[in-house]
Amino acid sequence: MEYRQLGASGLKVPALSFGAGTFGGRGPLFSHWGTSGFEEARRLVDLCLEAGVNLFDTADVYSEGASEEVLGQAIKGRRNEILLSTKMSLPMGDGPNDAGSSRSRLIDGVEAALRRLGVDHLDLLQLHAFDAFTPVEEVLATLDQLVRAGKLRYVGVSNFAGWQVMKSLAAADRNGWPRYVAHQVYYSLVGRDYEWDLMPLGQDQGLGALVWSPLGWGRLTGKIRRDSPIPEGSRLHETARFGPPVDEERLYRVVDVLEDVAEEAGKTIPQVALNWLLQRPTVSSVIIGARDEKQLRDNLGAVGWSLTEEQMRRLNEASAVTPPYPHFPYHRQEGFARLNPPMT
Repeated sequence: MEYRQLGASGLKVPALSFGAGTFGGRGPLFSHWGTSGFEEARRLVDLCLEAGVNLFDTADVYSEGASEEVLGQAIKGRRNEILLSTKMSLPMGDGPNDAGSSRSRLIDGVEAALRRLGVDHLDLLQLHAFDAFTPVEEVLATLDQLVRAGKLRYVGVSNFAGWQVMKSLAAADRNGWPRYVAHQVYYSLVGRDYEWDLMPLGQDQGLGALVWSPLGWGRLTGKIRRDSPIPEGSRLHETARFGPPVDEERLYRVVDVLEDVAEEAGKTIPQVALNWLLQRPTVSSVIIGARDEKQLRDNLGAVGWSLTEEQMRRLNEASAVTPPYPHFPYHRQEGFARLNPPMT
């Protein structure tokens, strides 16, 4: 397993990490992601550690806290072998203080997460969404308090816009509070919006990308092909409405090339899609999920080899879209391009 720096921090994380969203199986969304209980979760954790995957990511909203509970049971007795990451800010109830990133919510939320996980500290806490109602100064001062208390080691965000990240980093620098070092983002061959603003921001400001849904919300598994319906039993029948939209023609175009490259490389389609991400700028770790051992073993095969430059070029071309304004002039017009060379 390759280990990479998490952004500008001193923490090293595996190129592949494990997302525990399939643990617990509660609620209308997460019950379709997976229903792993303790025994199956323990086996998946064992396989991850054998492969060098020692970062496990979860969130308080995953299965209404059950994901953290199951993960906590699965790692019992092995805390020193692993890195634990969780997320909070999304609603955990209907009360006025059951959502967001207020001082009260963060302090109570961290204590609750530690109890569910059965640990005394988190290696990484990420804010799951930007809270427009709470001043960034309150958020960061509280995170500073939790870091100083030994509850947290590093802090990051997820699903933030560029200006929200920069406003927070400016406040952190101004007051000497911990800087965000990670940004958990949606990024895949059928979802490349991350590249327009957040990728260059991450490179400039030292935020490592932790990639969620690297297989395009389950669309890049190889089971969905041109002129073929979503197969029976696919979770997409129930979960597509919750996830990022994907243009079908673009999806089929990408899958056509993935199939060709997979055959050339002697790999599976998911392995190629994951390996493409591992070669992209700012990516610290790609979060893989698995409902069973077979899926996990296949995803773990994405490391230890690299796509060729020519294969990367074909995948880039197949997945390309016209950048939105103000980005498209920098890709199309020579004068703009000379001032801002594209990231490769």
